[in-house]
Parts: sequence; C-alpha cells; structure tokens
Amino acid sequence: MIRTLPEDFIFGGATAAYQCEGATALDGKGPVAWDEFLERQGRFKGEPASDFYHQYPVDLELCEQFGLNGIRLSIAWSRIFPNGTGEVNWKGVQFYHDVLAEAKKRGIQVFVTLHHFDTPKALFDEGDFLNPKTIDAFVDYARFCFEEFKEVENWSTFNEIYPVATNQYLIGTFPPGTIKYDLKKTIQCLHNMMLAHAKVVNLFKDGGYAGKIGVVHSLENKYPASDDPKDVHAAFLDDALSIRFLLDATYLGRYSDETMRALDEISKENGFEISFDEADFAEMEKAKDRNDYLGINHYQVHFVKDYHGETAIHHNGTGDKGTGSYKVKGIGERIYKEGIERTDWDWLIYPQGMYDLMMRIKTDYPNYKEIYITENGMGYKDTFENGLIDDEPRIDYVKKYLSALADAIQDGVNVKGYFLWSLMDVFSWSNGYNKRYGLFYVDFDDQKRYPKKSAYWYKGLARTKEIRDSYPESEAYQKEYLEKTGR
Repeated sequence: MIRTLPEDFIFGGATAAYQCEGATALDGKGPVAWDEFLERQGRFKGEPASDFYHQYPVDLELCEQFGLNGIRLSIAWSRIFPNGTGEVNWKGVQFYHDVLAEAKKRGIQVFVTLHHFDTPKALFDEGDFLNPKTIDAFVDYARFCFEEFKEVENWSTFNEIYPVATNQYLIGTFPPGTIKYDLKKTIQCLHNMMLAHAKVVNLFKDGGYAGKIGVVHSLENKYPASDDPKDVHAAFLDDALSIRFLLDATYLGRYSDETMRALDEISKENGFEISFDEADFAEMEKAKDRNDYLGINHYQVHFVKDYHGETAIHHNGTGDKGTGSYKVKGIGERIYKEGIERTDWDWLIYPQGMYDLMMRIKTDYPNYKEIYITENGMGYKDTFENGLIDDEPRIDYVKKYLSALADAIQDGVNVKGYFLWSLMDVFSWSNGYNKRYGLFYVDFDDQKRYPKKSAYWYKGLARTKEIRDSYPESEAYQKEYLEKTGR
C-alpha cells in the first residue's frame, strides 16, 4: 500500500547548534557547560563537529539539491550573549543572518529553536533553570532574537525539556555530571522550563511579532509490560512525568488532578514534597491557547513494569546492544519487549507508537493547532565504501515511521511536516562521532559531505510525496553502488 503525504508537507532535516556548528570559541562565542564537561571526560569534543559554522553554504545547497524544503536549526545563546546576559556579540548575530539569507536563497523554510541543551556557562553555573534568574535571562535573550531576526517565521522556545531535566539531574549524562537520581530537581527543572516557555510565548504574542511560535517536546510512549495492574500503574506514572506533565503545562496551563496525583505518589516514595507557585500557573494559562505548533521528537517507546527498589540507571553510550538499563524507584523499570526490534543503542523500533501518540494528542489536547515531527531517525554505524554509504536499515526505519504518521494524518491529525534527525552527521552528546544519523555522511577529518543511499531515497519521497520502498533516485544510487563495489 502506497501512502501519500500532503502536497504542502515540509520535508526537512534537523540540526542543533552545538552538535553541528563547531567553532565553540570562535568570533566571540562564550562557553557552555559542555565545553568543560567534555574536556574533563576526555572521550570526545564538540569541536569541530560538522563545521556548520563554515560549511553551512554546502549543507544548504545539499538541501536544495535533494529536495528538502525545510531545515531545523538552533541559535547558540552564548554566540549572541557570551555570558548569557549583557553585551551582544555582533559577529554571532551576523552569522545567523548569513545562514538565514542562504536558506532563503535556496528556498528552504527555517525553523529556529532558541535553546537546544546549551545554556551559557555563566548562567549554568548559577543553577541553570533551577535558578529563576536564568528564566529572566532567557526571556531577555528571546526578546532580542525576536527583534533582531525578523526574517525568522517559525520559532520554538526549547528543545526537549524532559531530557534536559532528566539527563542533568536523574541520569547524569549531561553536565554537571555530578548529580544523579535527584527527582526533586528533575521535577522543578521541568516546571521552571515550562514557565519560561510560557513567558516567552506571551512575550511573542503580546509583542505582536510576525510568524509562529511553539515548543519541541521529546515524547516517547509508555506501555505496560504486561496486563498486571501494577505494571499498568507503573506505565501510568512514567507517562505522567515524561509526557502528561509537559502536555498539561503546554495546553492546559496547569497540571491536571491526575498528573498531580502521580507526581505526589512519586515524590512521596522518594522522600520529598513538591509545590508550585500559583502565579506560575497564571502565566501558563495565559499561554496555553497561544502555541502555534507543537514540535515532537519521537524515536522510540518504552515498556514499563512495576519497580520499588532503589533507582539504578545505566546509559548505553557505546552502541553495545543490551547494555542499557533503567529502573526508577516509585515509577518503574523499562524493559525490552520480546519480538520488538531495537537499535544498537537499545532504542525500540515501534512505529505504532508514533500513531498512538498523534491520536492521543488529538483526543486529549484538542486546542493543539499544528504538529511537526521535529526529530525522528535512526542512529547507525554507517559504513563508508568508495564514497558510497548503503544505509538501507535507516530507509526502512524512516519508511515505517512515516507510514504511521501518514495513517495519523488520514485519521484527522494536523501534521504539517517531518524533520529527519539529522540533516548531516553531527556530534552526539553522549556518543561522540560513532553514532551517525545524517542523510549526508560527514568525513570528520576533512569535513567533506557524501550523500547516503537514504538521501537519494528521501529525495524521491520529497518529490513524489508518496511513501514507497524505492524511487528512481535511490535505484540509480544502488546500481552505482553495486558497480563500484563489484557486487
């Protein structure tokens, strides 16, 4: 069965400033916590990454050549305000004007994220978003961007609020790297960032700025590991913290009674109390109907079983399948479900989750307006042979998820676009450079780009709007591959 996507659909590629730009200290850019954190780890650095700072004309030309009509990128806060506040770095400002002008020349619609895991270090060291001063600084930074970059038509406040909070304070894979298993900080960070989002949305709307504004959430469905009521409840608790909390804040303006009961249960078992200022909800309620779109980053789902032991999490950062584990006291244990394929990094491949998520939002949060899949893709250990990269598993992955997305559109969900993570191979926060997602292979030694087989497949998809096994573009690539390799 061939599924068709809408004629005005955005076929994009996604990036993030720290993961692709490099130039981490060039032309006045201020430090972020990642610089010192990675230096201390000694495994890899975010320099030069994909050198987008210098290579952006090449990457945007590739977008045009391969039929991509959208790109998602972020502005590095510390490239604009090196210390988070105060003096403006005009060289950084000019860089983004140049990128935006090049994209416009190529006919590529740009979606700009204000914060993608990279709070300026001066603010991070003072508590990041646990500190209300960072919220105020973020609002001021957003105001500057809205005033300066009037050519931007699509803004999002944050990328993946849930991973920011959990990776910093629960899992410990993000800076500062010295805090683990602190659910109280995790919940407070989630709330403070949703408050910051609301303040920026209200600033944008009250200021009458042109364009659209939204937020990008990482949403990974939680399913019970079995029909046992204890497992069903564990999945509910995990979902309440990772999905319902965020969507309630975004579209209800406060946390539902059901969400609060879950948070109270989680906090009680872990020995702390939570409370939120009622004034925060006044700001959030003002913003709840002003979100122009919801960006969703969706890669996998989780199956959850009942768990009341001590929290124990091991992050698979190497690609050694089966090494990851996740058990959180008072929430649950995430398990590998038999019969469901997973990537080398233990991410379950379950496209039905994409469909279920879309339908849930349509039903539970009917005041949503538009949805963009702002990230989806497959990390893979791509093999480079004679300038050719045959990444058939990635094509199969994307095809399955896009088919589920097309079914959701058919059933009434207003999805306007899809951004493959990632446009080109980029630096990965916890995996460095061996986990590749891109349509375009990057030789990190000389920064040359090579289209993968998936790039030719995606080109055919963007041209026809039809989700097929293959297109003439990818078939020609495969023929060339076979001829060059003598197969």
